Amino acid sequence: MSSESITNATEAAKSAKKAAGNAVDQGERSFTEAMTAAEKTLAEATKTAEKVFKEGLEALRAQTRTYTDNAGERVDEAQKYIVERVRERPVTAALTGLGVGLLLGLLLSSRDR
Repeated sequence: MSSESITNATEAAKSAKKAAGNAVDQGERSFTEAMTAAEKTLAEATKTAEKVFKEGLEALRAQTRTYTDNAGERVDEAQKYIVERVRERPVTAALTGLGVGLLLGLLLSSRDR
């Protein structure tokens, strides 16, 4: 091999090395940019999901509050009704309670057999 071809090959190798280094650097920058964009997108998605979850939870709380208040009113009404009926007919209420208790006792004891 002549010295000129060795010099050309050395220069070509240096040029290839420099191009490979530049390609690696460009790849690193592209990867870093992609990771940064992905992190940003993930953070935004997390914030959006958290906001939607909180809104849904608040809506659920409002609905359950309405149902709870309504059920509480119904229980109060039923309690007042029962108290009034027991005061009007205490013997009938006592016999009814005894009958219901006896019936439940029979049903529960038959399940054990």
